[in-house]
Amino acid sequence: MHKGVQVAMVESGHTAESLAAEIGVDPKTAARWVSQGRIPQTRHRAKVAELLGRDVLELWPDVLRRKEPAWFRPWTEIEREATGLRCFESVVIPGLLQTEAYARAVLACGPLVADADDHVEARLRRCAGVFDRPRPPLSVFVIDEAALRRGEPEVMRPQLDHLLTMAQRPMVMVHVLPLNAGLHPGQAGPFVIATAPDGDDVGYLDDQAAGRITSDVAPLWAVWDTVRSLALPRDQSIDFLGERPWLT
Repeated sequence: MHKGVQVAMVESGHTAESLAAEIGVDPKTAARWVSQGRIPQTRHRAKVAELLGRDVLELWPDVLRRKEPAWFRPWTEIEREATGLRCFESVVIPGLLQTEAYARAVLACGPLVADADDHVEARLRRCAGVFDRPRPPLSVFVIDEAALRRGEPEVMRPQLDHLLTMAQRPMVMVHVLPLNAGLHPGQAGPFVIATAPDGDDVGYLDDQAAGRITSDVAPLWAVWDTVRSLALPRDQSIDFLGERPWLT
């Protein structure tokens, strides 16, 4: 139970029903803010804090303790609330599917190496925030075969085991884009398309310095349709991940 929110509700005279009416959400959603400690969606958070007469960080201190880079935090908010995720990755295993050892190896090669422990912890929390929800989003991943082959065997074996386990979850679809598919438009770079609870789509693109959120997702959908059509079906991808002949 989230005591800070509960106390604030008592002192302000609000109930889950009255908050829900003011905010415009289902009373069951508001009740979870108290009983399960769930953090309201980004667009509701400030209004809830105002109604309860508290500061946002006083009610939900985890917002302050997040250790993702500042430029990445808006995307993690979208990711945690999404009802659907479609991710294409050509170079590394997608962050949401990484093991701790693999994440640490990837971060050790980049500019975040100085704070690797914090970023690994944040990445693992991201995974839990997406996949361990009561209603996880439908998450579809298209991963270029090149990303599966890159890495030391002692890191890649458990990483591929984990990927195989995740690929068999009901709400997770993993599709391998084989090398013999040839050149394709996804080589321009990785991206994610998130579907928000209101049905709108938001895109995320990585570059060498930071990441960019965009509402112009039509070009991403065009690339997605292409790479998804070139990728192996789900069952063949699972077989491919299990065979992994390059590691035998």
